[in-house]
Amino acid sequence: MTLTQERKQEIAAQYQLHATDTGSSDLQVAMLTERINRLSEHLKTNKSDHASRRGLLKMIGQRKRLLAFIQSENVQRYQNLADSLGIRRVKD
Repeated sequence: MTLTQERKQEIAAQYQLHATDTGSSDLQVAMLTERINRLSEHLKTNKSDHASRRGLLKMIGQRKRLLAFIQSENVQRYQNLADSLGIRRVKD
């Protein structure tokens, strides 16, 4: 369920805002999305894993707050991020 170091580096390379970026909101959202997707798959097969379900809900809430922050700062950056991650429908 955890991300491997190689996968983290791939995500970072794709969503970094600059070469030394290790914690921007965009990158945090991308990492959370990857973890959420993996945990969702885990919960499909392990329906009784309530502790993981709670962790999933906490991660979804954190991602939602980060996305709201990005949207308040720069709507175009938010739309590009949501499109590339496939997490929200962008209203035209």
